[in-house]
Amino acid sequence: MPLRSAAPTRGRAHWALADTLNITRRYLTHFRRQPVTIAWQLGFPIISVLLYGFVFGEAMKTPGNEGDYKQFLMPGMFVMTMAFGFMNTAMGVVTDASKGVIDRFRSMPMAPSAVSAGRGLSDLIVACAELTILALTALAIGWRPENGVLNAAGAFALLLLLRFSLIWVGVWLGLVVPTPEAAGGLYAVAFPLTMISSVFVAPSLMPDWLGPIAAWNPVSSTGTAARELFGNPGAGGSGWIEQNAVLMAVVWPLVVTAVFLPLAVRRFKRLSR
Repeated sequence: MPLRSAAPTRGRAHWALADTLNITRRYLTHFRRQPVTIAWQLGFPIISVLLYGFVFGEAMKTPGNEGDYKQFLMPGMFVMTMAFGFMNTAMGVVTDASKGVIDRFRSMPMAPSAVSAGRGLSDLIVACAELTILALTALAIGWRPENGVLNAAGAFALLLLLRFSLIWVGVWLGLVVPTPEAAGGLYAVAFPLTMISSVFVAPSLMPDWLGPIAAWNPVSSTGTAARELFGNPGAGGSGWIEQNAVLMAVVWPLVVTAVFLPLAVRRFKRLSR
């Protein structure tokens, strides 16, 4: 019998990518089998837009009373949706950890990075769906980006960059908190993160002691940068952080990723020790 050479083995990068895609498919399959979950995640932003835009809209002000409040609000709603997404990440991770799913993954011959990377990729896909639905809702109520398609694409890219950085915060928190019930208490962290920011009100309209805190909130940098790129009112501000919002909308997510990505990886490796 003639000898045949064995097929070349695939490298680690190939299997890491394949494992990541399999984990991503697993997470996305959960949405298909649990439509209530995806309906809540995609429906909450729509309800928030209608609530803040129409119930509170007439009572809210923009800086200098320039423009319709809905034009000011919508970039903030985009940011709030991306910021709140880390709670969904944390809840999904802690649920898998409490059920032993992550321990089973760790016992399999798969790339150690696949679980976290698959979680992150699936969350980014869901974030794209959230932004699409939210943007269509905004267009339906009269919001318009005024600076062209390229600037609008840049604004959406900054929003997804913020979501990407907060994914690792959610993964780390999901591995730290012991139960899904305890993870529910993390909303006490999420609400101040978005409320003390420029999501609903410009920092210049806040009390003197609170305005600088809101201006230096990473969420505010992304919100101000999005308004600037969309051409919506409220993008200005006298502080350095507000004048360089686009730069800081890139810097803040990179800093958050640099801090929490290693923490999440380290925590994942130390599970069950």
